[in-house]
Amino acid sequence: MARATDRVVADRSATVDAVVEAPAPVQPIDLTDDATVTRVLDLAERVGEVVLASGTAVTDTQQQIEFIASTYGLTKCDIDVTYNSIRISADRGPTLPPASTLRVVQYRSLDFTRLAAVDRLTRRIRRELVPPEEALEALDEITTAPHPYNRWVATFGWALLAAGVALLLNGGWLIAGLSFVTTMAIDRTNRILNRRGLPFFFQHMAGGAIATVPAVLVSTYAGELHLHPGVVIAAGITALLAGLQLVGGIEDAITGAPITAAARMLEVIVMTGGIIAGIVLVLRGAELLDLTVPSVDMTSARDLTNLPLKLLAGAITSLAFALACYAERRALAAAAFSGAAATIVFLLAQNAGFGPIISSGVAATVVGLAGGLLARRALTPPLVVAVAGITPLLPGLRVYRGLYALLNDELVLGLNHMFSAFAVGCALAAGVTLGEWFARDLRRPRILQRFGTIRRPRLRTVKVK
Repeated sequence: MARATDRVVADRSATVDAVVEAPAPVQPIDLTDDATVTRVLDLAERVGEVVLASGTAVTDTQQQIEFIASTYGLTKCDIDVTYNSIRISADRGPTLPPASTLRVVQYRSLDFTRLAAVDRLTRRIRRELVPPEEALEALDEITTAPHPYNRWVATFGWALLAAGVALLLNGGWLIAGLSFVTTMAIDRTNRILNRRGLPFFFQHMAGGAIATVPAVLVSTYAGELHLHPGVVIAAGITALLAGLQLVGGIEDAITGAPITAAARMLEVIVMTGGIIAGIVLVLRGAELLDLTVPSVDMTSARDLTNLPLKLLAGAITSLAFALACYAERRALAAAAFSGAAATIVFLLAQNAGFGPIISSGVAATVVGLAGGLLARRALTPPLVVAVAGITPLLPGLRVYRGLYALLNDELVLGLNHMFSAFAVGCALAAGVTLGEWFARDLRRPRILQRFGTIRRPRLRTVKVK
């Protein structure tokens, strides 16, 4: 059993473990040299920028920044990280004025390859004490490098994600293919709108509308096929929700960063509102044109029927999300494993009689734990595996159920579904946070695990007569 655990955990430390505490610098910089101090602060802020923009929690971002600064001798730093800014004030001693700098995070980019590369650079700085000039050059190469995959590969990833969700919801292969094509159209349309500078709210609104049009057409003109076109909308909702920073927002709220948590959660709520607005506009238009609104009168997809297919769909969904976010090849297998694990744990919990909220939280905890352990083997940030792993469990169908009920004047039922969807999202994020905490506790040094019950020696005072 111990050997099997070691193969999963591996003997080396993941980046998340290595950055917990900064070592004493072997060759600290000259604190009287303003230019060198500025380079170190710039390096620390830019590393924090990449980590924060990728959805990492504020506490982990602060640890990364503090690690970089401490490694070069700036051990007394006040670090303030908010939703879109990083401020550092370094104390250089009683005879020198403090050095301070501010950087505004201008972008939100889900590039997991860039995140992993920055983590490896952080490990290299700790191991080799890279000079600040060389570290900045390496960071420039990372941040200016093109994406590892062509954009069409990312589009294929988003489309494959929607197809996997459709299969997971018992939509069938035809609905999965329609979800694939629809989500591909959503991604390409939003890329065009993004290049024209359209705000993200309206991009999500356009995505929700595009996801609804094929479902309305199938429901109106292909009703004799007995398909479930509502699944197409649910798959589109899931694909749009997957790119939002839900995990980081909840983790910030749990770990004591309420300002950034409120900002991130507000962004998630507003973008979700954009998706809902796009869906509602198309559904109302369909009613005015006497078209059939896709219903959700389908059996529950959260059961153990077709278990092998659902496990495959869960793995494909997580792998596709990692691919769409430009994850490295070594991370794709870890993401697929976490997606399959989340699916089977969720289904087993549901079958045991637990509700969707508790089942989602339990599955997300397993995903967070697996992400932390697999990160050690694949040397990939746990955020990559964790966020990809919970993607199959995002409540896309529950959001559409709530909208459908609201449109049919079932106010109580609709609000119940919408609130349940929000609670499921919170449970997923909280479970990931708890699972990562368990993973860090399991990765303590072996000597502490084996002899953790040994008491400290007590010193006795001997009276000299």
